[in-house]
Amino acid sequence: MDYLKEYKKWCESDEFDEETKKELLTIKDNEKEIEDRFYKELEFGTAGLRGIIGAGTNRMNQYVVGKATQGLANYILKRGTGNKGVAISYDSRHMSPEFSRQTALVLNANGIKTYLFEHLRPVPELSFAVRELGCTAGVMITASHNKPAYNGYKVYWDDGSQIISPVDTDIMNEVKAITDYKQIKQISEEEAKNKGLFHVIGKEMDDKYIHVLKQCVLNPEIVREQGKTLKVVYTPLHGAGNEMVQRILKEIGLQNVYVVPEQEKPDGDFPTVDYPNPEAKEAFKMALDLATKVDADIVLANDPDADRLGIYAKDKKTGKYMDFTGNMSALLIAEYRISQMKEKGILPKNGMFISTIVSSNLAKAIAKEYNLDFREVLTGFKNIGQQIKIEEEKQNGKKYVFGFEESYGCLIGDYARDKDGISAVMSLCEAACFYMAKGITLWDQMINIYEKYGYYKEGQVSIVLEGAEGAEKIKEMMENMRNNLPESIGNYKVLVFKDIKLDICKDMLTGKTSKTGLPTSNVLYYELENDAWCCVRPSGTEPKIKLYMGVKADSMEKAENNLEDLKQAMKAIVK
Repeated sequence: MDYLKEYKKWCESDEFDEETKKELLTIKDNEKEIEDRFYKELEFGTAGLRGIIGAGTNRMNQYVVGKATQGLANYILKRGTGNKGVAISYDSRHMSPEFSRQTALVLNANGIKTYLFEHLRPVPELSFAVRELGCTAGVMITASHNKPAYNGYKVYWDDGSQIISPVDTDIMNEVKAITDYKQIKQISEEEAKNKGLFHVIGKEMDDKYIHVLKQCVLNPEIVREQGKTLKVVYTPLHGAGNEMVQRILKEIGLQNVYVVPEQEKPDGDFPTVDYPNPEAKEAFKMALDLATKVDADIVLANDPDADRLGIYAKDKKTGKYMDFTGNMSALLIAEYRISQMKEKGILPKNGMFISTIVSSNLAKAIAKEYNLDFREVLTGFKNIGQQIKIEEEKQNGKKYVFGFEESYGCLIGDYARDKDGISAVMSLCEAACFYMAKGITLWDQMINIYEKYGYYKEGQVSIVLEGAEGAEKIKEMMENMRNNLPESIGNYKVLVFKDIKLDICKDMLTGKTSKTGLPTSNVLYYELENDAWCCVRPSGTEPKIKLYMGVKADSMEKAENNLEDLKQAMKAIVK
């Protein structure tokens, strides 16, 4: 793309409003900024569109959102499913209400019915609503845990899962076919309502969603009894999780829930955190301060769209609050739920446990323990959703039991098709009550899990490389690793190498090659000795290359030391 030519067009064409032109004129002498805004168009990655809010083809704005929505509308109309409608939700980010309303009206202008939530709602409720309403698609306006400058646009399909191939490619082709922003159809809200196309939803959907979550509680009596004692600190990090979390915890019987007051209200500036991400320890500062004050047992945080959950649990022996990675919290929930389902005789004999290739190998051990079919998919919860759909469509398909990814997200049932931070909060609190009744904490139970299966420890390194130069550097780094295969990484021999982009799986001991069995994706995976592993991939939503790694040892100390060694070895070879 000729970025200067495109910039000039945006500054001069009558396709664009005066406010947009005014913003762009402020950067007329900054060619690097112009290049960054116009060197490409935002593309669908693992979570749809995501970018910095502002004017330009490489930014989130009314034109980019309108174009994406018109492309989506064209695709839906070609499929002939416009009468089923599209559910739309949004989180607390800047421009989220405006983008969601615009999305609804562009779809309405194309004769497609929409169901727009009256106020911000979590991602999992949007996924649930798509299924509940029988919609053809769903749209969530969110940039998840990104910094305040960002917003995004996630597209869901009729099963409630984020779009996958070939639907994602087909929609993007429809978007690319729109060469003139004047092709974006428009209609007023009044006219859309008169035509029966614009619908607002709210409390009735909340009630249905909460009801389904409550049905997932395995030990309601224990929760009600121990809920009188258990103390929980929660923060929505200025996002969409607050109302649903407070409601579900109250309704299952928790009586001591403390919400961080400074972070309770929705706020797109996220004023109390640099980065509204429950993966970041800094995001927990206020919550941990409150936990110390009230002597809480567990501390929980959702990201702004409430699909992820971060947790700390108090170690009564030391008095310290111990942090859990996304792998740890998800697998704690998994071990609790699966063991209880088995004990109650409700664990499906043809049950299925799904995880991603960058998640903990502890998942495989748990699946084996309970005789569950283990499925490993590419990064992105949509790939977990795809496996559920594939099995549902079979006559005697596998029954979904649990799924998670290391990025702090899991799904405890098949009522939705995306990770659910609300049900994760509920499940963690249920597990805390269950173990409290046995006289142990969540941290005690985590150690019990490690003693049972082995001390698995995982880590991640993100190398941020922004702009056009950064994108080229990431491409170069991936190709260097692809073409220079090491026999060992750190202290570990490489046993198997998988190049998922080229669909090659190479046994390093025999030299034999086979196919990976996974969809094409720019991912390199190294299976190492002693149940260790590492993986490299570019982020699908952010300007970074991501390194993942995992180890197994017979003690926490050894696992931590081995992980740090492997992390440094990976950083050394990726350059």
